[in-house]
Amino acid sequence: MANSSSPEAPIPVGKVSALIGGWIDRLGEVWVEGQITQLSRRPGAGVVFLTLRDPERDVSLTVTCFRAVFEQVADAVQEGSRIIVRAKPEWYAARGTLSLRASEIRLVGLGELLAKLEHLKRRLAGEGLFAADRKRPLPFLPHCIGLVTGRGSAAERDVLENARRRWPAVRFEVRNVPVQGVGAVSRVSAAVRELDEHPEVDVIIVARGGGSVEDLLPFSDEGLIRTVSGCRTPVVSAIGHEPDQPLLDFVADLRASTPTDAAKRVVPDVGEELAKVHQLRDRARRQVVGRVERELAGLASVRSRPVLAAPRQLVDGRAAEVAALLERSRRCLGHRLDAAESDLGHTLARVVALSPLATLERGYAVLQQADGHVVTDPAQVTSGEELHARVAGGGFGVTAGP
Repeated sequence: MANSSSPEAPIPVGKVSALIGGWIDRLGEVWVEGQITQLSRRPGAGVVFLTLRDPERDVSLTVTCFRAVFEQVADAVQEGSRIIVRAKPEWYAARGTLSLRASEIRLVGLGELLAKLEHLKRRLAGEGLFAADRKRPLPFLPHCIGLVTGRGSAAERDVLENARRRWPAVRFEVRNVPVQGVGAVSRVSAAVRELDEHPEVDVIIVARGGGSVEDLLPFSDEGLIRTVSGCRTPVVSAIGHEPDQPLLDFVADLRASTPTDAAKRVVPDVGEELAKVHQLRDRARRQVVGRVERELAGLASVRSRPVLAAPRQLVDGRAAEVAALLERSRRCLGHRLDAAESDLGHTLARVVALSPLATLERGYAVLQQADGHVVTDPAQVTSGEELHARVAGGGFGVTAGP
């Protein structure tokens, strides 16, 4: 190329680009390792774009692949993942850009393991082990807490110190076990089962102070996950690793971000609870006082009404009416009696005036025959007949003359 070009006979840009494309086409497929720094999956597009960077050098390449190729690792690949791709270099002559057309994508070491964990996660989730309705509520005030953690670890110290600082009377059943490496899964599972069968343990905390993804692999073991799922005692996961959550976080009844957070969420703070008690007591007192004051005001309002302020007023008014009616009846009866007495006097005077006795008192006499008939005609009497004469002073016998 250098021999066939000169300032007088330069090569056009298009031809140079075509020559470069020809050289790149002869390179064939290559296996490339790098870290994804940018990932673009446009909805509906058939091609996925990635930017692959060399972690040790400031060099990046654009990688394209069909969506079907990318979907095989889509669940485990994200920005920051390290991958190996089998790709063929491609030269885009129109723009003079180089890219890699990937026909296969593989995860590097740990990435493959994470892909398996993602597959296990989906399978266990499909069985319902991570369902929200399986989560059991934590007791408000656990009397005894089971703790599974490493011996002499910072996680153990954080849980014990923070829990006892918040509630000094809380008790612990601690099981020190390996939390990484060979045997960690079996020892942690056995400790969880032992504490679950303990009659006094109210809640179990599985704690570790973070670590790399490889260090936390025991807490994503299927056997441990199923052990925790079968526990009757609520379990708290306190692994303390924010970027990547082990599967224990999903099956546990509560996930704490750190061992310290676990202690704060499992054990109530005695000072805060006392403050709540005082607040509730003051609130209750205000409610009771307010209720009593309202009732007193209502009672005062009722008592101020005339019927209760002077309860005898109505009775006194009716008593006065009764007294007035009684007096009136007495006057009416007196008047009637007086009138009747006057009428009786006049009638008596008339009766006396018309009485035969009054006539006799004027010197008259009444003659009666022996059979009691009054003699009103001389023809009724025969000579010598015995008669009875009645005068005002009494009676006597007389004999009729010739």
